[in-house]
Amino acid sequence: MENAIAAAVPVVRAFNRDFSRLMGLLEPRYMGSELSLVEARVLYEIRTRGPVLARDIADDLRLDPGYLSRIVARLSKAGMVRRDRGKDARERPLSLTEQGERSFRALDLETASKTEAMLAELKPDGAAHLVTLLEGASALLFDKGEVPWSIRNHRVGDMGIIAARQSILYDDGYGWGSKLEAIILDITARFLREFKDGREQCWVAERDGRILGSVFLVEEPGEPDTARLRLLYVEPEARGLGIGQALVRECTRFARKAGYARILLWTHAVLDSARRIYAAEGYRIIASEVQEEFGRPEVSETWLLDLAAVSPAPSVP
Repeated sequence: MENAIAAAVPVVRAFNRDFSRLMGLLEPRYMGSELSLVEARVLYEIRTRGPVLARDIADDLRLDPGYLSRIVARLSKAGMVRRDRGKDARERPLSLTEQGERSFRALDLETASKTEAMLAELKPDGAAHLVTLLEGASALLFDKGEVPWSIRNHRVGDMGIIAARQSILYDDGYGWGSKLEAIILDITARFLREFKDGREQCWVAERDGRILGSVFLVEEPGEPDTARLRLLYVEPEARGLGIGQALVRECTRFARKAGYARILLWTHAVLDSARRIYAAEGYRIIASEVQEEFGRPEVSETWLLDLAAVSPAPSVP
């Protein structure tokens, strides 16, 4: 994990440099206007939030109050910003003048035009892909997990993503490598080839179009009363949101509706988070053994959920 963070640092810094150059953020005047980048951003904040106190802008943009005061003074001298009277006589909220409004609209149109021209070079598919990537980056950096997630059934293209992400995560975390990858690929391919509608399903948790986790429920070969839960996983940034519990619960509900009597699953003792979810759902360990299928000794476990012995759980909010 520390190696992944260290490797990400130069990538993020390189992106910042390239993006700054691409959008002309290093030029003394933003988008050919009479304003610097910071002045243009302050004008934007006043326009979209005004009347607004200077201290609130300083706090949100992490600007030194003295520096912001000088920017506001320059904008006021240029006839773009005025200080109004607040409820408290000591407060002087900021708003735009008519000239400031005209300057803002002209700058906003120029920014939108240049952004559209940049996106046009990517073609529609490239632009759509960029939107997906930026939404994912925004969720990671700015939303702090507050963006709602949802669960849906699988669709075309999911299997490749699921297999790749699980293989990478298990190799990064436990060093299980290509042997586990081959197993995952076999499971996902067989699921598509032999899919039994009404008896099997894959659920995918996603947020803003990004897959955050998934799980499979399939019929156990030769045992029509038994289902098997397979390939539960949740992306690291989405753990703690209740996604794993919700996915496992979908399996339980579906199994009851499909008429299964029990659900089996195979897991490993080192996967503590998953094991806690299984235990909370009512699963119990019925067998364990040491195996070296992934290149080193690991304690594998078989768990069983007796659907007749466990009452249906309430819906997850």
